[in-house]
Amino acid sequence: MSGYRYSWNRKSLDELVAFYNDTIAPKMVADGLEPRKESPPYEWLLDNGFSGLADTLRKNHELTLTEFYTDVVGVGEDEGDAYDWGISSESMISVFEKYLEGRRSRGNLAERTIRSRRSRLAQFARIYESLHGHSDLERHLDDEYDRPEEIDRCLAVFDVFNQELANDETKLKYYSEIRQFYEYLANFRRARYNPINPVANQYDWERSKPDNPTVDREGMRRIFHEADNPADQLLVLGLGAWGLRPDEVASLHVSQFVFDTENDDGSYSDDYIEFEERKNGPGTVNLMFGVDAVQDRIADLEGPGWNGYLFPSSQSSSGHRTGETINNRFKRLATAVDVTVDGETPTAKMGRRLWYTMYKNAVTELAEELEEVAADQGSSSAEIIVSNYISESERRKYRREVFGEELEAVFGNV
Repeated sequence: MSGYRYSWNRKSLDELVAFYNDTIAPKMVADGLEPRKESPPYEWLLDNGFSGLADTLRKNHELTLTEFYTDVVGVGEDEGDAYDWGISSESMISVFEKYLEGRRSRGNLAERTIRSRRSRLAQFARIYESLHGHSDLERHLDDEYDRPEEIDRCLAVFDVFNQELANDETKLKYYSEIRQFYEYLANFRRARYNPINPVANQYDWERSKPDNPTVDREGMRRIFHEADNPADQLLVLGLGAWGLRPDEVASLHVSQFVFDTENDDGSYSDDYIEFEERKNGPGTVNLMFGVDAVQDRIADLEGPGWNGYLFPSSQSSSGHRTGETINNRFKRLATAVDVTVDGETPTAKMGRRLWYTMYKNAVTELAEELEEVAADQGSSSAEIIVSNYISESERRKYRREVFGEELEAVFGNV
């Protein structure tokens, strides 16, 4: 079925709603889907000749598929509807839910993290059932005699992961989270052993190592806590939370900071730092953390004779400190709390590299989460989810949420 047959570009929004109800919904029912409760996966639309819907919504109506389904058509599960685990064992679903609720309440995990863990556990259980005919993961754990066979059954699931998952980091993350679940079964239920423990040794998975020495999260946390005045706090945040070069931190000027910008719709944009010229970097840097530290520093400096630099110098012709001064201050803070990298006092550049490490981890986690969403939606690629289901503003919000958790773990809610 071609896009021309349905004349997508000629349809008004009301006509698209009618088309969904009159044409798409009956086909969904015929395929075992519930059009009032669930949105059709993109590849289902493609297979049935409806792929033009996504393009016309985006181009003519500035809507994503998700926005069309939920906000216009009114598709969506009730708040209380249960997650579809996709397995036959109701007792195992109850165990999963109890485990995740404990992690949510006792581990103080964000809802996004819980969703990610739930998706990975579900994938493991679905593959286990497809390979072995059942999804009762506890069935063989109460008798040591069954240990070798159960380890083999679990290894068969990880053989699938080893083929399908993108990289070693992702495979190790699945291994870690599933091993933790089985540890829960051993500690709080009747499991006599953990069949996941030997898994990692059977594969040549390796965690990537940074090419350049970097201050780790715990080290930066200690350095930041040692910063007991607005100037030092701003220095550490500039390097580790904003990813600025030492020279850029040294030359920060009050005029570069943009706060509380109101948009046309009455909402407010993120606070940010603006740069006229910046080597190999964006012209603006969002202030996800540290606005209070900036404002405290401005309050300290405001008064007659202040030249507007946040690290002013009356002796320098530039009017501000140098990158070398920033480096020396950072090293002094690190020395005070005995933080070292490879046995040496870390430099400001090593502190800045932590920002890159955390950002890379956040981007990787976001990509993995979107792959899981794609799998749950029946799509073969996260790119389909991004282009057709997630708007640009949602993508920014998503990146901010993921990276914000990384920053909060180090710097706290400053």
